Amino acid sequence: MLRRLALWLGLALGFALSTPAAAAEPVPPGEGMVAQPCPTNGQGLWAQSPYVLKYDWAWRCRFQEENRTMDSQPPRVVFMGDSITEGWSKLDPDFFARGYANRGISGQTSAQMLVRFYQDVVALHPKVVHIMAGTNDVAGNGGPTTAEQYHNAIRSMVDIARANAIQVVIGAIPPADRFSWNPAIKPALQIADLNRWLRDYAKANGLAFADYYTAMAGPNGELLPAYATDGVHPIAAGYAVMRPIAERAIAEAEGRAKARSKRR
Repeated sequence: MLRRLALWLGLALGFALSTPAAAAEPVPPGEGMVAQPCPTNGQGLWAQSPYVLKYDWAWRCRFQEENRTMDSQPPRVVFMGDSITEGWSKLDPDFFARGYANRGISGQTSAQMLVRFYQDVVALHPKVVHIMAGTNDVAGNGGPTTAEQYHNAIRSMVDIARANAIQVVIGAIPPADRFSWNPAIKPALQIADLNRWLRDYAKANGLAFADYYTAMAGPNGELLPAYATDGVHPIAAGYAVMRPIAERAIAEAEGRAKARSKRR
């Protein structure tokens, strides 16, 4: 019980800057399969809110309205991820002012991203999707899991993207040697192992790979203090390192998209 309480408190503190102020708990708009499942008074919710965990585990309602407004102008690139992705557009807004859509949600695991992948990526009709997931899988935000389950979620998102003619950038998991919201986890070696798998998977499947890990890791697999104050979430200096790496990977993916269209 104490460990679970520490986990919840850590999550709340870790993501406080990226979540809206608390509000009265919303009421579900209906039961079962309804035309509009999203609450009208959803202000103050975040990924670990009791309402979200009970009624909308993958938080498919998070971007519902924003997605509707993009029908007339598809984004070039959609960024799918967790808090590291979510925070990127807040600390480097100019980077996202070029036809990029940020669909990061703090606290989410790869399994949650997979559930909302079609509506938050495919339905927006981008040319490229940038997938960066894994920090919260290692942290156990969704409960105990395995590396293979993580691999399967990544494979599934890639398969869905490619089936819809969307080129893929695989983003490496940024380094971390501790999680403030779950200090029992020592993540450095697991993150390094998952990144080796991601690199090999991207190479074997002709996907662009954005290697943030190598550029930001210290000698013990930690996120260098110059790039983050909490060891996990990049500050502006961290995103400044990530930006050119992402740009190169996106350019590679867009080049593959153009080559594919010429072969048609």
